[in-house]
Amino acid sequence: MIVELLILGFVLSLDNLRTAVALGALQFSWGHSLQVALVFGFWDGVAPLVGILAGSYLGRAFGETAETVGAVALGAYGLYLLVQAWRTAEPEEIDQRWALFGLTVPLSLDNVLAGSSLGLLGFSPWLAPPLFGVTTFLMTLVGLQIGRVAAHFIRIRPDVVTGVSLVVMAVVLGG
Repeated sequence: MIVELLILGFVLSLDNLRTAVALGALQFSWGHSLQVALVFGFWDGVAPLVGILAGSYLGRAFGETAETVGAVALGAYGLYLLVQAWRTAEPEEIDQRWALFGLTVPLSLDNVLAGSSLGLLGFSPWLAPPLFGVTTFLMTLVGLQIGRVAAHFIRIRPDVVTGVSLVVMAVVLGG
């Protein structure tokens, strides 16, 4: 049972990893990276708890639109970064409110659905949510560092790299 949950937690955190790689180009400080990873991990832990407790009702309510909502939110943030890059000089530090709060809900919708399935299967609400949260925290930290390193090799404005990355991800995920 633990191995299956670890695998599921890893798979569910891949969307956060992809997003974190794109956000890593913004080169957050180590403290900001920890904050982003903690917030992403927290919400990816709360989401399956909500799903487990709510059961199949939420699964039916969100249905197959969860991936579409996530893709639209990623694309919207990417477009926001591109428009801001076009309209302004390169910022010294990016405002991370969107990274912390605007992306967590769509990135956690798949965990709500997984949680509702786990609830239907009788899984405890005390095992999967913390496991998923810790997995997402670690995957987000890894993604942010990969994006940070990649930004050193790509000599364009980091907000442009992140914006383009998020728009491309949204197209791929939504397509």
